[in-house]
Amino acid sequence: VKEYLDYGERVTLAALKQLPKGKYSLVEPQDTGPDYTVDIEITDDEFIVDLRGNPDQDKGPFNMSRDESTVACQIAFKGIVSPDRLANGGTFRPLKVLTRHGSVFDPIYPAAQGIYYEITIRVHDLIWRCLAPHMPERLPAGGFASVCGTLFGGTHPDTGRAYAVIEPELGGWGGSSTSDGNPGQFSALHGETYNCPAEVAEARYGVTVDYLSFHDEHGGAGFHRGGKGVRIDYRIKSDNAWLTVAYTRDKVPPWPLKGGQPGSSNHILIQRANGETERYAVVSGLTLNTDDVIQVMTATGAGWGDPLARPPELVKQDVKNGYVTLEQAEKGYGVLLNPDTLEVEKLTGGRKN
Repeated sequence: VKEYLDYGERVTLAALKQLPKGKYSLVEPQDTGPDYTVDIEITDDEFIVDLRGNPDQDKGPFNMSRDESTVACQIAFKGIVSPDRLANGGTFRPLKVLTRHGSVFDPIYPAAQGIYYEITIRVHDLIWRCLAPHMPERLPAGGFASVCGTLFGGTHPDTGRAYAVIEPELGGWGGSSTSDGNPGQFSALHGETYNCPAEVAEARYGVTVDYLSFHDEHGGAGFHRGGKGVRIDYRIKSDNAWLTVAYTRDKVPPWPLKGGQPGSSNHILIQRANGETERYAVVSGLTLNTDDVIQVMTATGAGWGDPLARPPELVKQDVKNGYVTLEQAEKGYGVLLNPDTLEVEKLTGGRKN
């Protein structure tokens, strides 16, 4: 066992030597108001993540434990340093995580941590965004980067029994130097999470799934575009149901690389039975009634590279396959397509004919 753990450490140390050495910093505004910051130092034998400059612990549920902070750093560290090799205890010996007791990433008991999972992915994405501009060939642009935990429930209209749904959502990942971003995938923190098919949701919960598809919100154009976000419509079938969500990456969208465009946002639209619409990214215990619709909208990932450099033939295929609309092809990629034949009629937006 000792030899196996030592081998994990040697793999990491060998991989560290391939990374650019230096000190890197990032300050990023958050949807909730405060800035989060990270300082990273990479040497031949250490990868130091310093989170000590972050705000005091939140008075609400937006805190995460010191252990969870370490796990978030481990996930990012592994993805950056040696994602294709083994992981064991020795793998993380060169990683050093620094936190300040009493901060949002190392709170003092009994700080509330009900939304810890969103803060975990914020730390992961903070590290990723800090280093990506210095390793654009290795790391992709920002993705939807939210668990998008959707909690709702009520009384089943057929059985009268209480039901509750606790569901993370699919979203779009950022484009990279080698390919477009993955559409409709879970966030980096989910491991073996599986999406719930519409048929299963309708059979077990007191809802109807009116709509499940990629959406067409603007965002994510690039030489390699961001992966598509998802729209899911849940129609409530009984009165006095409830909804709680806490999405991040709403006001601050996924970040691009190398001249790409930012992604779209994570949010919820409530389509009331009376025709009114409400928009939320964070809400707790919202009352829903019969034929109200929860419309989940997860973000499309950000683009990598100049979208005007994307080959027109690829843009044409994107439109044909439903990943890009005709309007997005023209405004985002400078490619005007004939709506009937999808042949290229004109190159615009700074493209050379």
